Amino acid sequence: MAGIAPIEDTETQAEQERKEVAGWQAGLTALHARIAARFGRAEVRERVGHYLAALLAPLERKNGWQMAEELGEAGPRGVQRLLSGAHWDAEGVRDDLRAYVVEHLGAPDGVLVIDETGFLKKGTKSVGVARQYSGTAGKVENSQVGVFLAYASARGRAFLDRALYLPKEWATDAARRAEAGVPPGVRFATKGQLAKAMLARAFAAEVPVAWVTGDEVYGNDGRLRRWLEEQRRPYVLAVSRDHRVWQHGRQERIDRLVADLPTAAWVTLPAGDGSQGPRLYDWVWGRLPYVTAPGMAQWVVVRRSLSDPAELAYYRAYGPEDTPLEAVVRVAGTRWIVEESFERAKGEVGLDEYEVRRWEAWYRHITLALLAHAYLEVTRLHAATAEEAGKKGTLERT
Repeated sequence: MAGIAPIEDTETQAEQERKEVAGWQAGLTALHARIAARFGRAEVRERVGHYLAALLAPLERKNGWQMAEELGEAGPRGVQRLLSGAHWDAEGVRDDLRAYVVEHLGAPDGVLVIDETGFLKKGTKSVGVARQYSGTAGKVENSQVGVFLAYASARGRAFLDRALYLPKEWATDAARRAEAGVPPGVRFATKGQLAKAMLARAFAAEVPVAWVTGDEVYGNDGRLRRWLEEQRRPYVLAVSRDHRVWQHGRQERIDRLVADLPTAAWVTLPAGDGSQGPRLYDWVWGRLPYVTAPGMAQWVVVRRSLSDPAELAYYRAYGPEDTPLEAVVRVAGTRWIVEESFERAKGEVGLDEYEVRRWEAWYRHITLALLAHAYLEVTRLHAATAEEAGKKGTLERT
């Protein structure tokens, strides 16, 4: 009778796999139903469902030809038509994406993370492409740059919004704009202005959020910081080392303020977890003498590497005056989460593997890829929750 147990185990495993596949498909069908109203024609609604499934499929690349092959089509024209010719509302789908993320991941401790990523491109035809700094490459490259708004809470993280950065050379070139389908109302906007527009949409939609964070591009933007302060929205934003603040009646470079601090002024705190455990750094902060709304305060915050004390990072922070340093450090560490999210979105749902050149098509692909990425993150959350519940049930039975 010793051979019976493995057969029973195999049958149990197969049944579990069938349930997982059925649950995956049911969840994807429900997600498709959420956005169905954004597509007027049944054919387009059906195709976008297939497109989402193909983005989630384990394809080597999510380009037009491989997507078409996954969909059982002879060529990429149908996929291209969905992105470039069909009539549907990408901004409406963006709103559905935000609602989906908030429904599953929303929490009072939520942090909105502003960040950008580059999409390396050849040639000069793709909308917004230019020789510009790309964080993806770590240097100036021929690329497009997208500014993104991500959401992170104790429950998980996903993207809420996106904007294509249009360099000045594009914004003022009528011929290139027309060829790439840039809408007439789109004008040059800094990355900070793009971030402000996305943040405003999130606030208007009442996304549950406690803090906003971002890198130096956004922290050095005084207009963006002041706008957040007017909205009474707490933030922790990185700034450059030569950023100046008022101190002792004059403006001082932020790096010089901490140059001679004694060792006792620094405190070691974790800024979230990394692959090797807690990310430990030394931290110091000081309140700035700026007039703020009642009950609010501003600070300078500095992070120092434990392994290399010369490696420093600087932040401006704004929030309730009773905020502890530990809370500010936690928010500063949240920004790294979006880097992992970019990696997942590019590696798992082909965020960067599009083959489109026009404005509308870029927004359509990116929006659907972010929706597919959000589905993966929500599915991971539910799987982890179920696993934890199963372990708890096993312990209770024993």
